[in-house]
Parts: sequence; structure tokens; C-alpha cells
Amino acid sequence: MSYLIPETQNTGPAPLRVAVVGSGPAGIYAADALTRQQRVPVAVDVLDRLPTPYGLVRYGVAPDHTKIKGVARALREVLEHPDVRFVGGVEFGRDITRQDLERSYHAVVYATGASVDRRMHVPGEELPGSVAATDFVNWYCGHPDSELERFVLDAEEVAIVGAGNVALDVARVLAKTADELSHTDIPQPVLDVLAASKVRTVHLLARRGPLQAKFTAPELRDLLGLPGADVVVDPAQVDIDLTAVGGGEAETAQVSRAARTNLKLLREHSGRPVGEAPRSVRLHFWSRPVEVLGQDGRVRAVRVEHTRLDEEGRVRGTGETTELPVGMVLRSVGYAGTPLPQVPFDEQAMTVPEEAGRVLDPEGRPVPGAYVAGWLKRGATGVIGTNKSDAAATVRTLLEDAPALREAAGELVALEKVLDERGLSYSGYEDWLRIDAAEARQGEELDRGERVKLHGWEAYRRVLGE
Repeated sequence: MSYLIPETQNTGPAPLRVAVVGSGPAGIYAADALTRQQRVPVAVDVLDRLPTPYGLVRYGVAPDHTKIKGVARALREVLEHPDVRFVGGVEFGRDITRQDLERSYHAVVYATGASVDRRMHVPGEELPGSVAATDFVNWYCGHPDSELERFVLDAEEVAIVGAGNVALDVARVLAKTADELSHTDIPQPVLDVLAASKVRTVHLLARRGPLQAKFTAPELRDLLGLPGADVVVDPAQVDIDLTAVGGGEAETAQVSRAARTNLKLLREHSGRPVGEAPRSVRLHFWSRPVEVLGQDGRVRAVRVEHTRLDEEGRVRGTGETTELPVGMVLRSVGYAGTPLPQVPFDEQAMTVPEEAGRVLDPEGRPVPGAYVAGWLKRGATGVIGTNKSDAAATVRTLLEDAPALREAAGELVALEKVLDERGLSYSGYEDWLRIDAAEARQGEELDRGERVKLHGWEAYRRVLGE
């Protein structure tokens, strides 16, 4: 078997060998920052448990957001740098350990993101039909771990809990027709399920008001502009006097520009007559679920309590409740990081404790050679581009530590040697290009545009000849 990690293209001093665990934007931006600088020669391996790179750009961005998906082209350039190697199909904690990486690299940057959903912590949340929006996103984005049968979309009414961009993405995908999604890269079997969907009404529940919503104006415009669905906004919920927010004129400036834009868009849309569109999306501000109700072992409704903000800006229930007759509840109340084996983790913040990108042990001391970037570092905040500056900051710290990292390291053992000794298979960038080409062929054969994603692990294995 040929080595995945050939000699670096650098001449002169031996390179600083760095492993980046995670090939999403944060990980690839870290590799980019490492290779853009000239002060320290580097050789970077970007590791991922999947044979496909790009993380949430591939498996989290809504399929109809083709412009955002263009970020993948910039990330691709980083992976094609001569001092960067993509090592796919290698799972940290299962195939390799922290000790393995410490033997093979001077430094490790952990950038596995925040890939699980936060819980609502209400009765009935575990009922069949109450699921994480992240699972639904994985499903329609073609994540190989997601089984086709995970969603059948046989409920006429659905509730989405949350007021962020992911919640709006999910609402938009559910409200669009298969024809409207046919030009996207949604796997064909998933598109077939969406074409047979019985969903007619989507309820979007936000526990705060429109000024506190986390969605961005472009996402809101996309939702409000759906051609084949009525989007219903209650005029009373967006009739807000900004001069009175927080107690008068002095507080007006504290309402963010983004919130003002959202409110303007919602006001312009509110009160529009409901037409005869086959589907509708209904926005419910000041509404939080307090119980998911079941019947015959499945979701039949969600009980919603109306809310308000107290003097300190905290959400309080009013005691007034209503029931929405929904057959599925999708919670979209935020992403959370997951602990990595033998890597310190803050269970409260759901992040790796750090200072200037250096991983800290439980006593607050830097863990030698360990760094963190992206959502695993700061939590699930910001947009894709935020990860670029975040990763660059971590890399600056790493490069400051370079002399000490070299001094502390013994003779390094190539990672591929460790994997070969264990009989583990792995994939490289060329294997990803084969998957990429297969998806481009599918797009052409199905006349669906630039690409159509493969569906499931078996399809990946067929392409890779495993």
C-alpha cells in the first residue's frame, strides 16, 4: 500500500507536522492558515471519519443554497495545496487515539465542530415523531449515516421548534415542492420521499419575539418568498414600537440593525391574505413547547405556552397554552459539541476548554501540542466565514509554540504506518475526487444540474471499489 503522506514539498528545515481532526470549514481553514504563512515550514494532514471533506458545508447547508455551497470550491483549493493531505475514513477515538497522534505529529488541532442537537427538556420529547432537526438536515443533505427510512413525511402538520437559520432551512425544504428542489444536489431517493410528502402546514415556534430571533435577513427573505407556499405572519406579533423597546428612545439604538431588518421584512409580509397555495408556513413568536403529546405511541400534538420577557430579559411563561395538532416535531434549538476521547471537555458549555486556542486540562493548564478551532472551541455561533478568523487565531498561537513543540517531540511515526499495522483502510483526496465525479455523472444522467449526491454507505463503497 502506498503511503498517504509523502515527503513534504518544502526544502530546508524539517516541517512542523500538524494533524487537523475534522475536515469541515474550521479544520480546512486551519490548514489554510498554516500553509499560507512562510515563517515555519509545515506538513498538514486533515483527518476525517468520512471519505468526503467539507463537513457542514456538505452536510449542513441547505441544498437550495447553492451560492453558500460555493465555499466548497475555496476549501478544495486548500486540500490541493502540496503540503496538505486529506486522510478520510479514519475516526478519532476508534481508529486512532490521542496517543497515536502525539506520536505522529508535533501538534494536533481538534476541529470536529458541534454536530448534535440540544434538547428541549419537555415531557414527550422522546416520542416517535419527535426528532432533532439535525437528523432531518443530515437526511436531506445525504449524510451516509442517515437511513432513507428515517423520515416518511406522512403527517399533514409539522412543528419546528427554533428561530435560527437551520429552523428556516428545514421549514423551507418541507414547504417546497419536489420540482422546486429538483435542481439541487439532494439524493434522488430523498427527493422521491419529499415528492410524496403529505406535509401541508409547517408551524415555526419561537419562544421569543421577532427582535430576538437568530435567523438572518437573507434566510428570512428566502422563506417569505416561497413561490408555492403561504407564509403567515400575525400582524399583532410584529407591531412593535422600537422607541418603546427597553424603555424609550435611549434604548432604540440597542436594537440591532439585523433585528430591525428582520422586523421590517416581517411587517411588510404580515397580514397578507392566505391564498390557495398547497402548503403554508405559520410563524408563532412568543411560543414555547411545554409538552409533546402522543397517541398510539406517536406524536399527535404539541402543547405550546405563550411567553413574554421579564424586566431582566428572561423568557417567562404566561400560563396560557394552546395545542397544535402536529404529527411530527423537529427541535432546532441549537447545535452542541460532543466530547472526544481523552480530550478535555466542558459539559456545561459543550466545548473544549481553551485559551487562545490552546486546549486546557481540568486544572486550567495547556495540554502540550493540543489546540482547538471552530464550533468545538467557541460553541455553535457565527457563520461559515467566522471559522476562518477563528482558525487563524488558533494557528497564530500554534506557530508561537512551534519551537517548544519541536523540542518536546521525539522521533515521529508516520500515521499511515500506524494504520497499516492495524490493518485499517483509509482513503485519500483522490478517492474523494472519485466520489465527486460520480455525483457529477448522476446530476447529468438525471438531468438535475451540477451534481446529485450519492445516498448511503453502500453507494460510496461501490464508487471506491471496496
